Amino acid sequence: MRVVIQRVNQAQVAVAGQVIGRIDRGLLLLVGIKEGDDLAMVQKAASKIAKMRIFEDENGKTNLAIKDVGGQVLSVSQFTLLADTKKGNRPSFTKAMRPPKSKELWQKFNDELVNAGLQVATGEFGADMQVSLENDGPFTVVFDL
Repeated sequence: MRVVIQRVNQAQVAVAGQVIGRIDRGLLLLVGIKEGDDLAMVQKAASKIAKMRIFEDENGKTNLAIKDVGGQVLSVSQFTLLADTKKGNRPSFTKAMRPPKSKELWQKFNDELVNAGLQVATGEFGADMQVSLENDGPFTVVFDL
C-alpha cells in the first residue's frame, strides 16, 4: 500500500465537471492498493495516518495530528502510484490490485479513518477525476506499507 499524504489548506475532487468531494484544512490522501495488501494493512495505515503529527503547534513544530487541528481528509484512490518504471518508457501497473478487491480495501481504509474520528470526503473509485489542492508548506509525505 502506498499513500501520498499532502497537508492542504483546501482540496477538492471533481468528476465530469461536478465537485464530488471537498475539504478545507486537512489531508489529501492519494491511495494506491497493491497486490497482497489486506484488511490488516489498511487498518494499520489508517491508524498511523490519523495519528501522524504533521501539523504545526504554536511554536511552529510539527507536533499536532489532524484531529488536534480539526482537519478533514479527502481520500482519492490512485492505482498509478504503484507504477513500475524500471523497464521501457511505458509504466507498468501490474503491482496494483485489481477491482473489486482494491475498491473494497480502499473503502475499508476510509471507514477506518472515520472510525478514528475523522471527517472523510472521497473521490470516485475508477473514475476520471480532476483533483485540485492548495498544498500547505508544501508538506508531502510518501507512506509505504
